[in-house]
Amino acid sequence: MPPTLASLVHHSALKLTVRAGEDRLDVPVRWAHVSELADPVPYMEGGELLLITALKLDAEDPQAMRRYVKRLAGAGVVGLGFAVGVAYEETPKALVDAAEEVGMPLLEVPRRTPFLAISKAVSAAIAADQYRAVTAGFAAQRELTRQALTDGPEGLLASLATHVDGWAALYDASGAVVAAAPEWAGRRAGRLTAEVERLRERPAPASVVAGGPEFSDHDDRVELHSLGTGRRPRAALAVGTASALGTAERYAVHSAIALLTLTTERSRSLHAAEQRIGAAVLRMLLAGEPDHARAVAGDLYGRLLDAPFRVIVAEPAHARVAAGAGETAGDLTEAVESAAARSGEAVLVVPEGDRLVALAADGGAAVAACLRYAAALENARSSAGGRDGDDDEPVVGLSAPSGPIAAAGAYKQAEQALSVARRRGRVLVEHEQLAAGSVLPLLADDAVRAFADGLLRSLHEHDATGRGDLVASLRAWLSRHGQWDAAAADLGVHRHTLRYRMRRVEEILGRSLDDPDVRMELWLALKATATD
Repeated sequence: MPPTLASLVHHSALKLTVRAGEDRLDVPVRWAHVSELADPVPYMEGGELLLITALKLDAEDPQAMRRYVKRLAGAGVVGLGFAVGVAYEETPKALVDAAEEVGMPLLEVPRRTPFLAISKAVSAAIAADQYRAVTAGFAAQRELTRQALTDGPEGLLASLATHVDGWAALYDASGAVVAAAPEWAGRRAGRLTAEVERLRERPAPASVVAGGPEFSDHDDRVELHSLGTGRRPRAALAVGTASALGTAERYAVHSAIALLTLTTERSRSLHAAEQRIGAAVLRMLLAGEPDHARAVAGDLYGRLLDAPFRVIVAEPAHARVAAGAGETAGDLTEAVESAAARSGEAVLVVPEGDRLVALAADGGAAVAACLRYAAALENARSSAGGRDGDDDEPVVGLSAPSGPIAAAGAYKQAEQALSVARRRGRVLVEHEQLAAGSVLPLLADDAVRAFADGLLRSLHEHDATGRGDLVASLRAWLSRHGQWDAAAADLGVHRHTLRYRMRRVEEILGRSLDDPDVRMELWLALKATATD
């Protein structure tokens, strides 16, 4: 505890007497300062005990004393010490009344007590308080270290919550709560997810103070600290207390940040090693060597290969984006890996230049997180009026469920789905959607359109001369599968007229309509230009 006016009054060597403000002696004293200036306020910082003899003050003038004391109180001075036996034999009534009026403690200092003795007492008490805080901080550091080594982050959080007399929570890279202490703190910590997400956008190390009724049932003061040494924080720590942290509590929090950062960086190194193993497993699967892949996967990815999995391929929305390749799918990677970690399932994530490849259990948390991530981006686009995504937003292709033997085929499926997603301006496309849908949307491609325009150009030029309607006749004949009477009826012409027009189509194109490939190409060309 820092020194207070009460502790100075109870100091037997100082012999101080309370003349006013007896009910406000519990206020902390930051320093004891001597000043005989008529207006010492410009030199005050707040929290001082001001010691005066009133050599330059008319301490018996009620109005002057009222102005003087009121100004001191406004500057944050917590108490006034008046020395008797120097300029005045006793404390003037005007000064006592002025102090009582504003509620400022007024202490009478006897002649035999020098101001220096009071300053020394305050200084010694402050030094003792700081020493206690530092000692307690080192003790907390030792305890937190022991808990981190024996019980991991959960034990560390429990010890930290005890030291700060509050609660503590740890968030992963996606902003989800992974541990909290005490147990009831998880609900409070969960309400700070938006604040944690904003903290992640700031370069590490970063911290912010939040709190209030909007976050919890209580008026907690919450500090959020990013964890990790990289540009993007790997995790975050929340500490909730009823009031601002003291020196000892601050030491404990800083120790927790250091220990959790070490744990995070160690986890990052292990993660990098796991990624290298994952890359080897993926190469073997794509090379058609599932048995070798299983042997390398071991316990790390073995469970993933024992059940149907899906292949996820993601890359930047625009190929010209290369500088942010590592971050293009960064948020997607964090979402997938965090979801898998929380559910205890394995997920294999391999960065390949500007591309990200992942194997995730079919129906598992990682695939669900990928779908939620894509849906959130699509909703953001809709809210923005349907604008295209930013260059650094990922485009994602998702394969159908597969197994180790068919991994290469699943990879191809994911690539095909990704290609369709890019053409359609979608965030994510599942390969199963392609099989269940129509091939016609795939014709919305510049190369297909150019082919269709070239194939039908001579027919359109013929029709422009007014010598027949060959394009419409061809469309009707193909739509009726070559049935002359039905197609002629649709056009309102005689079937001999339609036969003549189809012979003209063959002559102009130089191709036979008896060839099914020709009929297919012409039908697709007509569909590709149907909006003209």
